[in-house]
Amino acid sequence: MVCADTFRAGAFDQLKQNATKLRVPFYGSYTEADPVRIAEEGVEQFKRENFEIIIVDTSGRHRQEAALFSEMQEIQAAVNPDNIIFVMDATQGQAVFDQATSFKEAVPVGAVIITKLDGHAKGGGALSAVAATGSPIIFLGSGEHFDDFDPFNARSFVSKLLGMGDVRGLVEEMKTVVDIEKQPEMLEKLNKGIFTLRDMYEQFQNVLKLGPLNKVMGMIPGMPSWMAEGVSGADGGDRIKVFMYMMDSMTDDELDGKVEFTPSRILRVARGSGQSPEYVQVLLKCHKQFESVIKKMGKSGLMKGGDEMMTKKLQRNPQAVMQQLSKAMDPRMLAQMGGAGNIMNMMKEMSKFDANDMKSMQNMMGA
Repeated sequence: MVCADTFRAGAFDQLKQNATKLRVPFYGSYTEADPVRIAEEGVEQFKRENFEIIIVDTSGRHRQEAALFSEMQEIQAAVNPDNIIFVMDATQGQAVFDQATSFKEAVPVGAVIITKLDGHAKGGGALSAVAATGSPIIFLGSGEHFDDFDPFNARSFVSKLLGMGDVRGLVEEMKTVVDIEKQPEMLEKLNKGIFTLRDMYEQFQNVLKLGPLNKVMGMIPGMPSWMAEGVSGADGGDRIKVFMYMMDSMTDDELDGKVEFTPSRILRVARGSGQSPEYVQVLLKCHKQFESVIKKMGKSGLMKGGDEMMTKKLQRNPQAVMQQLSKAMDPRMLAQMGGAGNIMNMMKEMSKFDANDMKSMQNMMGA
């Protein structure tokens, strides 16, 4: 990577830190003020070292900054890149059209990357960027870390843009983190309405592997946007980790639900995890809520038969499924998710995806 951004303070230090984390060679200068010279020298050095991919990071610029656009054209002439990527800020909304048009008029833009999709912006301006540049979107950025950088998938992007979640993306994420061999046992337990603290621990492990919680929640069809935005990836992940620390301080019998939690047991767990007894009670209450839902859904038969059976039930008698949902779920949780009707819409939307994808997802979730 070559840092040709001499305009923003700390740009070289930031690139140096990121390159070091990725173990990628970098080139830049604290003393040289000419970005064109830095870009040219950096590219020449990496070519001599036989690197196949060389990324030149340039200064951010606005369409009204003519000098910076001239600088961009000079850098292009100096390094003769194979591809020029327009990095778009999703928070600009529809105003990005004029910005993208100015870039296209200055240099031949070959691809688009959209960033800052972790906030309120949904990226509707991305369509304007594509229209203005005539170039495809190749990556999406939803945070400041490397695992927040994802390849662009048109179907998933449009689905989330319309508030319909991203089931396909969620399936792919879960395929990378869940041990399929453990799921038949979990499936049998869930069908019987059994959900222990140990089971919750394992599910927490899977959730943490998926990435930031707000990103995962944004993939769930029908999930209200205010719920996804209200869960900070870092804060939510830290809360789950604290719960897991408390469960690490429990005995096997406690994790498997073979003994009751007496005040002395709660105090021991609190001391062992460095938390207050009240917070251990919060964990136990959280588990009881999950356990209650699993028990009700196990008894209702909603978790039996897999996706094909659920699809048949939806087609044959949707009202009966709605009644089962209403009985199985806590009324407050049901209200937060938009009611039984909204969950029905989620399930119908999920049934439209490939059967193999849905079967894989159900196996991985133990449902």
